[in-house]
Amino acid sequence: MTLADRRLLHEIVVVVVLKLAVLVVLWNAFVRDERVTVDAARVASQVSAMPSPSSPASATTGDRHGQ
Repeated sequence: MTLADRRLLHEIVVVVVLKLAVLVVLWNAFVRDERVTVDAARVASQVSAMPSPSSPASATTGDRHGQ
């Protein structure tokens, strides 16, 4: 490993460590204390209101992509 390779590796490691430190600081400042309450009745109403997935027959219409 040449001197230039070692210097590049050192710089990359320093940048990655600094980015991780910034992410930890931002997470602690803005995200750590946030909580989301989940109401089971509301989740059930949202899930039941979702449209059903398309049928397999409609998935076969369209281009065959070279088949």
